[in-house]
Amino acid sequence: MGKAVTDASFTADVLQADKPVLVDFWAEWCGPCKKVAPVLDQLGAEYADQIEIVKLNIDENPNVTREYGVMSIPTLTVFKGGKPVQSVVGAQPKSQLTKLIESAL
Repeated sequence: MGKAVTDASFTADVLQADKPVLVDFWAEWCGPCKKVAPVLDQLGAEYADQIEIVKLNIDENPNVTREYGVMSIPTLTVFKGGKPVQSVVGAQPKSQLTKLIESAL
């Protein structure tokens, strides 16, 4: 499971990160979020040197959620150089998530 980030840690963990960061906006009650979690774990291991994958619980962190206009979950957004560069909504197959990561490297 990816590292959990919060409203308080988001700037340091995501916006100021040295490498791209994929943020998984999720919630405990979200079925599709649970489906995509093992795929993100695999990708996190495969791309460990190139990208960091983190999770942000939207129920516990409303500020970042609102700031980035997250309306549906899971929303997976890649941040690079402190800015969101790519985003997909909904549980995606591994091939789609691989493309999302590759596009940010």
